[in-house]
Amino acid sequence: MDLLGANITGTGSCLPERRLTNDDLAKMVDTNDEWITQRTGIKERRIAAAGETTATLGAEAARRAIAAAGLTPKDIGLIVVATITPEMVFPSTACFIGAELGIAGAPAFDLSAACSGFIYAMTTGATFVRAGQYEHVLVIGAETISRIVNYKDRASCILFGDGAGAVVLSRTTEAGRGMLYNSLHADGTGGDVMKCVPGSRFPVTEQMLAEEQQFMQIRGREVYKFAVTKFEELIEDAMAKCGLGVDQVKLIVPHQVNQRIIDSAMEKLGLSPSKAYVNIERYGNTSAASIPIALDEAWREGKLTPGDHVIFVAFGAGLTWANAVFRV
Repeated sequence: MDLLGANITGTGSCLPERRLTNDDLAKMVDTNDEWITQRTGIKERRIAAAGETTATLGAEAARRAIAAAGLTPKDIGLIVVATITPEMVFPSTACFIGAELGIAGAPAFDLSAACSGFIYAMTTGATFVRAGQYEHVLVIGAETISRIVNYKDRASCILFGDGAGAVVLSRTTEAGRGMLYNSLHADGTGGDVMKCVPGSRFPVTEQMLAEEQQFMQIRGREVYKFAVTKFEELIEDAMAKCGLGVDQVKLIVPHQVNQRIIDSAMEKLGLSPSKAYVNIERYGNTSAASIPIALDEAWREGKLTPGDHVIFVAFGAGLTWANAVFRV
């Protein structure tokens, strides 16, 4: 039997129509466009409308990815959704998306690894494909972060937006194609750096709501240091493990965390800024959705063609960090 690989055969994304600009935020908290732009690179972010949810955005991104792969929903064997803003505690967002796509019989589950979630989910999906269990796996990163942001906290509300991205991973027997390498990491001792606490440890109470503790909480300085360090480590690791030189890497698709972080890391690594696909200016940080949204845009803009090497890197709450290398 030929060795099986898992390659990206279709991408898709979905962004809400509503734009929340820096000037809009300046009317809500003590901030301004210049302050936000200099520190993050963000100009605006998309915000889900009342009828839009993590599942509706994810389902639309999925439809576009499936169509791009030349498939129909019935061809999908498994659905994996990365999210920290699920449709509800249960059922899983993946089950809602499966029902929306008309493939309710396909196995479906959610995965939570915050901003690293999409790489975790993509690795999981690729493993099922490589094992020969499914020919086509749908992997989605979808978030409605605006639903857990405190718009009185300028440290966090300026950063996040909503959206969804998806890929179809398909079986291949072509040597040297598909996912070539990945690594996943976590350190729970850093769990207090970024968190959203409602759950079994801290059930929702009147006091929690009165103190507005139901929203996400982040310690920006610690996040910045962590992300800069991990960005460099993950790219160096990916290139070394795959024996790739700078000229062999066509594109780096990072988690869209902060323009300054990405620019700083690329400079230290001696890589041209043009090798990193960045759209944070338009969408902000969409957590698990950021990489697949960026990948879909890069693919549709012709920045990736079959045979190119692309590196994915991410870091987020947990603390978690991950990378993956594909030859698409």
